[in-house]
Parts: sequence; C-alpha cells; structure tokens
Amino acid sequence: MIEIDIYSRPGCHLCDEAKAVIERVQRRFAFVLRVIDIEGDPALEKEYGEQIPVVFVNGNKAFKYHVDEAELEEKVKRLWKT
Repeated sequence: MIEIDIYSRPGCHLCDEAKAVIERVQRRFAFVLRVIDIEGDPALEKEYGEQIPVVFVNGNKAFKYHVDEAELEEKVKRLWKT
C-alpha cells in the first residue's frame, strides 16, 4: 500500500493547496493519506517550522512548499507497478 504523509498546520494556504492536489491524485489512485499537524509538537515544529507543507511518499521526502500534480501522479504510478 502506498502511504503519503503531509506535514502541515491549520491556516496554512500552501498546505491547503497541497492537500487539494494530493486528493485529486487520490481519486485516480488508491493510497493512504495522513495529514500530520505539526502544531503542538515541539519536535515537529523544530524540524519543519515554516517549511511546510512537506510531503513524504512511502517515507521518502517528495515535495516541500508545493506539490506538482503530474510529478506526484508519476511517483504513485511507479509505486503501483512495483
């Protein structure tokens, strides 16, 4: 199963845009999407701070700030084939 994690915080417009792109791809390809709120977790705040959103695909950092829909779809397609 493919897992995509997005590290974000409430009120982050870039995070909202990234989530929308990921959800569009999710309608075409099944994968687990986890949204991880960094607020309230000092370790996550320190690690990601203002660098959000950060997106991981199967544990590998794939995007920061913006998610390219075509690139994400290509990554998911490759994982579907393996």
